[in-house]
Amino acid sequence: MSEALVSFLVEQLGSIIFKQVEQNVKLVVNVKKEVVNLTLNLEAIQAVLADAERRQVKEANVRRWLNNLKEVSYEIDDVVDEWSTEILKQQIEKQGENVVVPKKKVCFSIPFHCLCNGQVTQIIFRRDIAVRIKELNEKLALIHEQQKFYKFLENEIEFEQHERLKSFSIVDESEIFGRDYERNKLVSQLVSENSEERKKPLVISIVGMGGIGKTTLAQLAYNDVNVKNCFHTRIWVCVSDPFVQIAVAKAILESLKVTVPNSNELETFVQLIYDSIKGKKFLLVLDDVWDSNHRKWEPFLTTLHGGASGSRILVTTRIAQVASAMGATSDHTIYMKELGEETCRSLFYHIAFFDGERKESKKFEDIGNEIVKRCKGLPLAAKTLGSLMRCKKTVKQWVDVLNSKIWELEVVEHEVFQPLFLSYHDLEPQSKRCLLYCATFPKDHRIVKDQLIGLWMSQGYLEVKGRNKENTTVGQMCFENLVTRSFFQDIEEYPEGNIRSCKMHDIVHDFVQYLTKDECFSMVVKGANERMELPGDEVSHLSLMFAPEGPFPVSSLNCKSLRTLTAFESNLTSIGVELISQSKSLRTLNLSENSILEVPKEIGGLIHLRYLDLSGNYELKELPDSLCDLYNLQTLRLVGCFQLYKFPDEEAMRKLTKLKHLYVKGSCRLKSKGIGRLTGLQKLDVFHLNGYKGADKEGTLKLQDLENLKQLEGSLSIAHLESVEDASEGVKACLSEKHLLRHLELDFACHNGCRNDREEGTGQNDREILNGLQPHGGLESLRIWNCQLATSPCPNWILSLHNLTTLELGHFCNCELLSGPFGRLLSLESLGFWEMKKVKKVGVELLGIEERELQSSSSSSSSRILFPKLKSLTFWEMPVWEEWEGVGGDFQNNITIMPSLSRLEFHWCSKLGTLPDFLRKTPLQSVEVKVTPVLANKVRDKRSEEWAKISHVRDIKF
Repeated sequence: MSEALVSFLVEQLGSIIFKQVEQNVKLVVNVKKEVVNLTLNLEAIQAVLADAERRQVKEANVRRWLNNLKEVSYEIDDVVDEWSTEILKQQIEKQGENVVVPKKKVCFSIPFHCLCNGQVTQIIFRRDIAVRIKELNEKLALIHEQQKFYKFLENEIEFEQHERLKSFSIVDESEIFGRDYERNKLVSQLVSENSEERKKPLVISIVGMGGIGKTTLAQLAYNDVNVKNCFHTRIWVCVSDPFVQIAVAKAILESLKVTVPNSNELETFVQLIYDSIKGKKFLLVLDDVWDSNHRKWEPFLTTLHGGASGSRILVTTRIAQVASAMGATSDHTIYMKELGEETCRSLFYHIAFFDGERKESKKFEDIGNEIVKRCKGLPLAAKTLGSLMRCKKTVKQWVDVLNSKIWELEVVEHEVFQPLFLSYHDLEPQSKRCLLYCATFPKDHRIVKDQLIGLWMSQGYLEVKGRNKENTTVGQMCFENLVTRSFFQDIEEYPEGNIRSCKMHDIVHDFVQYLTKDECFSMVVKGANERMELPGDEVSHLSLMFAPEGPFPVSSLNCKSLRTLTAFESNLTSIGVELISQSKSLRTLNLSENSILEVPKEIGGLIHLRYLDLSGNYELKELPDSLCDLYNLQTLRLVGCFQLYKFPDEEAMRKLTKLKHLYVKGSCRLKSKGIGRLTGLQKLDVFHLNGYKGADKEGTLKLQDLENLKQLEGSLSIAHLESVEDASEGVKACLSEKHLLRHLELDFACHNGCRNDREEGTGQNDREILNGLQPHGGLESLRIWNCQLATSPCPNWILSLHNLTTLELGHFCNCELLSGPFGRLLSLESLGFWEMKKVKKVGVELLGIEERELQSSSSSSSSRILFPKLKSLTFWEMPVWEEWEGVGGDFQNNITIMPSLSRLEFHWCSKLGTLPDFLRKTPLQSVEVKVTPVLANKVRDKRSEEWAKISHVRDIKF
């Protein structure tokens, strides 16, 4: 992590002087000189960090040197952060008479000093900063001096790469277990003739993490008899990294048995390749490709166009971007998955015991099966551990291996981690830090993308020098980079297609734990009074596991260096004052899903804190005003705090100028008037109007409080719209000015939180309220819940949403007619109706066709397309719905309905018995009929009219 940390500090120190001058804050004598010296020392160290990061893996003294550097760097970061916070504090105090700053002392983590308002305190503060910077400079100068003993190579000098084993095309199939499906699919794509005559070779890619079996699969296909018979020429080239064009060109020519010229001109080589493959049907395997620069590959791809039709290029890579750059489409990309446990077990025992020793293996079987589980389906891990166990002849030796940390086994470090090291060192320093932070999660933990980006942001990992990009944008790019490089897997997506969460393979988790063993520590808490010790002062990120019910057990912990504290699967009841006093450097505090009853006022002393998660603490009732002393707070998560009702004082919340992300879903009782003061807020999941129904309205939000939240982006839900008394208030929310919002939910109750029902006859103003809440035209998804309109459930601005792809309407308890211009939404891809309990018939009004259009159809010859892009249509819990009527008469000849529809679902529509005729002409791929008995019985009867309407559908589920 040191490489990226030092880069960040160099930038911070460079900007701190500017901030002081900009704010007219006088510098103490010699402070500027000390800051300059500090920066120079850091820059000198920065030049050798890449080499030091590589050598620390095998050289303990280098690792100690880096740990010392990291410790001093963190101290520098704290001092710089305190300095910046003081500047910010002064800014806020000068903003005007309307800003109320509490007239109490604000304690910073500065030895023997307490800051208070006034110039005397500021002078004391600046002098203290000067002393601390000078002390840190002395420490850093010593580290700089020590680096000479290690003879590090500077960045511009090419240092020794990790050894990369060259692959070859020969494979022993008796050593291969599983992969039959992948092999058959790959061979089929290699030998099948495309209906179109191709002018260029088809590119097929195999993508997966290191050690998953990409090269093995390529070898199997390369040596398949059908593949051999299909191609005139087969070429195998191990590309690896770094990618050198002439070296690859020479390898291709050597495989073609062409004399390689003595030349340094790429043109000479590509011309020879062209002449050698011209008119021939060839298979070229490019194994272990890392470089995604299309311009560097273009000379090869263009030259290979000279081959005969049916030629193929097979690429293996760990990086999905490489596959795209080489021209492989998703249809021609094979993503490698882990082996099944039974297959992995067979591979392990095949290597651990020769076939003649199977009887001997029985006594080790139970232990061996547990060892195999640790491989998590990774073939390389199964092979490596199988080889290790060959020389283990006693049960005790097998048990020792099972009970060890996998990265403590030398053979695992050298063989299993080797391909992961290659992937790791190919990352930018920033991505390395982000990846290593994932060691703070338990194994098999589902990592939510937006939460992870918030955590990275809290640690300062997403600051990018010289780039005007939001941290969340940088975090998104970093996350996607780690996904494409196969560090993350088990991807879970939202319906819109964006990634929601992922997991990390256990072996990858072991790898990042190995690299952070001095910095990240996970501790199982067995009892509330248990004495706990950290393994050393270097621990910066602490994860507590299974802490029992009771107060935080902090008495014996040395927490002064902690920057992350998280409790997983725990039941803590309080945040101890002692914890706060010992953890002044905390950037991240995650105590979600515990039983916290109270947040102490001392929480305001954690001035470095950027991320606070108290979600799922069901009995937490209030937050202290001192929370607003967290000037650097960026993310506050209060999801599912059902009893929470008191937010900090409205005026005090002005101090949270850095708060960007606020999550309060499920915290419906919250009196959160102060949210309207958070003008820098970018993400707000739910805007709870007027608090919980029946509660005191004082201090609660109104739609007008949304007016100044102009930076909101992503998704927003507005709940409790039923409480709006003045129907014209919707216009005051100014949703049309929030151009970064992509997904909007308008809920007259709170279906995702405390309640999902409304009293009958309370929706007189619903239509006017909806019409006033018009968003900008670029909105991508809209959901409306608990509206009491009887007809036309769409607001009058629906057709202005030219980018709308998803529309859901639900819990319309009075709605009897699904009418609206739905069919004229040109970008709509997904449409759903939920709990429309009074709708008995659905007709042409759903399509957006009016009666006058039907009457004038005979005189009109113009054709129309309704629902041109709709792919998915869902009806859920419509208990009295009996008939779905289509379009009759001459009118149906002039329109095309749902030409892109691929999925149709019915759930709990117990009386529905008819389908429209136009379904016959749709390209439906899937129909799902669940708890819809009348329709299900008719469709099962293949003589029925309803069956005929969807008989072309390949997948029908009941």
